[in-house]
Amino acid sequence: MRRFFIVILCLPFLVGCGSPANSDSSSETSFVAGDGTMTLIKKVDRGDQVKLIGQTLDGELLDIAVFQGKVVVVNVWASWCGPCRSEAVELANVSKEFLNRGVQFVGLNTRDGLAAAKAFNNRFDTGYPSIRDKDGTLTLAFGNLGPAATPTTIVLDKEGRVAARVLGPVTESQLRILINAVLEDS
Repeated sequence: MRRFFIVILCLPFLVGCGSPANSDSSSETSFVAGDGTMTLIKKVDRGDQVKLIGQTLDGELLDIAVFQGKVVVVNVWASWCGPCRSEAVELANVSKEFLNRGVQFVGLNTRDGLAAAKAFNNRFDTGYPSIRDKDGTLTLAFGNLGPAATPTTIVLDKEGRVAARVLGPVTESQLRILINAVLEDS
């Protein structure tokens, strides 16, 4: 009987930990976090070229097709995402490290307000452009290998096809491994 009473007492707290299905995705507490799963796709198994065009945080149009011939690292992030803040410095470091090796980084800011996204970008100074994805529809460009969590990092090969993906926050060492693997097989 005592256990039953304790469970009943704790029930409101346990229910409060979940997020409702229709919750506002701009809240820091209502996003799907990845588990860090790394996927490397064999060259023969890669799909079609990803077509991703959108406005940057500065209002300019960016088509990632201009990076054809380079390995492109796309990081899906949002200012309200805690893990995104923790990985931002690591992404910036690796971006600078691979700058002269034919690798271009691009951010894909999802479901975020423009002012909050700009503040995030100014704070972490990644050094690479970010495309705005106000409602999450641009993430559909990646097909079945697209982001299933925020953050997600996707590595495109020199032909613009998805070659690797990390669901959840990425580390510098993970990024180096994936980028080097994609560079070697391109």
